[in-house]
Amino acid sequence: MPGKREFEQQIAALDALRQAPETARLDPLRKALGHKNNYIAGKAADLVREFNLQQLMPDLLKAFDRFFENAEKSDPQCWAKNAISRALAAFELQDAKVFLRGMRHVQMEPVWGGRSDTAGTLRATCALALVQCRTLTEADVLAQLINLLSDKDKAVRTEVIRAIEQVGSPSAALLLRLRGTLANDEPEVLGACYSGVLRLEGKSAIPWAAGSLVAGNDAAAEAALAIAGSHSPEGFEVLRDQLKETSDPWFRSVLLSAIALIRQEPAMDYLIELVESESLHAQSAIEAIFRSSPSSDVLDRLEKAANTSPRLASAFHTLRNS
Repeated sequence: MPGKREFEQQIAALDALRQAPETARLDPLRKALGHKNNYIAGKAADLVREFNLQQLMPDLLKAFDRFFENAEKSDPQCWAKNAISRALAAFELQDAKVFLRGMRHVQMEPVWGGRSDTAGTLRATCALALVQCRTLTEADVLAQLINLLSDKDKAVRTEVIRAIEQVGSPSAALLLRLRGTLANDEPEVLGACYSGVLRLEGKSAIPWAAGSLVAGNDAAAEAALAIAGSHSPEGFEVLRDQLKETSDPWFRSVLLSAIALIRQEPAMDYLIELVESESLHAQSAIEAIFRSSPSSDVLDRLEKAANTSPRLASAFHTLRNS
């Protein structure tokens, strides 16, 4: 089919630009950015970003604007706008209006049984890019990001949480605390709140995140993993204390994994002691240590502890050989 063959040739020609000198890349990429096919234009935008050709910024902006026109037909799946927005973000474009336009764009396209929004990735990319726009005040950035916290797309909400974290101020941390405390949201979104607050505030935020552990649900699991990311003795103590209060086997396994991911010597000592004492949690502790990508020294210690019991030794060797 000639159309398909021509398309494949154009894509191959763009890929071949990786072997061309910079001066020979500009005209083909400028032409491809102006192509009506959104996949070809998107491919060109990715290469402009890869080659760091910031002199093509005007061509990126012109193409970005064009693919908003009759967007469902001109840019199905937002392939071009997604790639162009990534390039503009990488080049640290300071025109906030460009990213605000992307943040507000909803593109409904036909799917089996109805219509579906395909612009979630675009909104998320532009939200993250807005943070770097020095033309806006911190209050302006946060006000715009807040508008997307109610986005229907879970992935967008999660990326907006990360964008708020990147603002990096006490106000941003308080906003994430509020969202994590009051919102009834997907665990992944709440997990981004817990992790963001802990990264911004440090160990002082551990008691706040620990308040979510008592629920023993998916959101509590996200809180446990966020606390593990603190890699602190205080985090270990909170997780250990919660483990002692937990009867649910699934949540015990989560807490043991989080303790292993603390990557502190007292935490690993605690898990190995559970194995040595043949605790009811011993096999789960072995599994948690293996999931944490342990060092060879830790594995040697774990093997010695497991060898006191044929059952635990079998579990250890099964995991080591898997």
